[in-house]
Amino acid sequence: MKYYIIAGEASGDLHGSNLITELKKCDSQAEFRIWGGDLMAQAAGCDLVKHYRTYDYMGIMEVVKHARLILNNIAFCKNDIAAHKPDAIVFVDFPGFNLKIAPFAKQLGIPTFFYISPTVWAWKENRVKKIKATIDHMFVELPFVKKFYETRHNYYVDFVGHPLLDSIAQFKEQHTLESFKAANNLPDKKLIAVLPGSREYEIRENLKTMQSISEKYTDCQFVVAGMSRFPLDFYQKYITASNLSVVFDQTYELLKKSDAAIVVSGSATLETAILNVPEIIVYQTSPITFYLGKLFVKLQFLGLPNLIMEHQIVPELLQSDMTPQKLSEALDSILYDETFRNNILESYAQLWNKLGNEGAARRVAELMQKYLHA
Repeated sequence: MKYYIIAGEASGDLHGSNLITELKKCDSQAEFRIWGGDLMAQAAGCDLVKHYRTYDYMGIMEVVKHARLILNNIAFCKNDIAAHKPDAIVFVDFPGFNLKIAPFAKQLGIPTFFYISPTVWAWKENRVKKIKATIDHMFVELPFVKKFYETRHNYYVDFVGHPLLDSIAQFKEQHTLESFKAANNLPDKKLIAVLPGSREYEIRENLKTMQSISEKYTDCQFVVAGMSRFPLDFYQKYITASNLSVVFDQTYELLKKSDAAIVVSGSATLETAILNVPEIIVYQTSPITFYLGKLFVKLQFLGLPNLIMEHQIVPELLQSDMTPQKLSEALDSILYDETFRNNILESYAQLWNKLGNEGAARRVAELMQKYLHA
């Protein structure tokens, strides 16, 4: 079968690559056409139609700034689908783009699958109407999302477990703590992981405050989890602290070696929790974007660990609350208050139980075969 798969950003590339691997196991004749990243291209053994960095824009101001390019990409994608006539289309998260392609695919009569639900349970609930009309099968990663669709909207979905469990299960540590520090020229101090996001605007808006407290902690080395899609001089533009290093493409290894983490809200907050690292969730963006977001987002928390547990298990510092003083107070708590740290770790254990079991990508691939051959 010919599969057309569209993902955006680094996490979509990761989950999409795992799904491609499982589809190849289920379908020995599988052929792929892909919008995504390097991991997906490697898993499929083919070139990308487009890399996500050429079309992945988030935030109101970023979308407005690149509106013409986004519209051109949507038109190109539709024409490409019509030209290649796939047997199935898989949308991996990335709803702003994918839900503009789904109606077109449906009109062509192509079976449509969506892996990892848009956060319609938090905001833009009106998207459910389009999802019901254009997505044949939705695969969700959290049990409360299944309940949301089925009880509020009478739309059957499959709960497959969280794909991050697969990704983290595949990770094997390459270093001891000492050899990791030596390989990355890090001093013999406690490590504090700094995860400033995967997009340029996130790093620009958040890294300054995230590092602002570092020199107070003379017994710690703060280490940015860098991504090689950005060169070192990109990060250096925003680094002013003397005890802040950058380590590229070793996020899981860094987290496993760290005593604590400061993490921009997103899927990385859940990865940090699964890897059992006490964390502070932070987020800053432009005042206009944050204000407009608050008008529409119906959430008590922004960080995934807190959302899934339905109460605050790790500190959140958002927008105006993300100050050096509050950040320092929160870091003191997760580093030095043993009771506070232990409560976080106990909550992480409970969080695991809510995420399902490993094998999300395998279950999606098997369900797709079942639905396509029904």
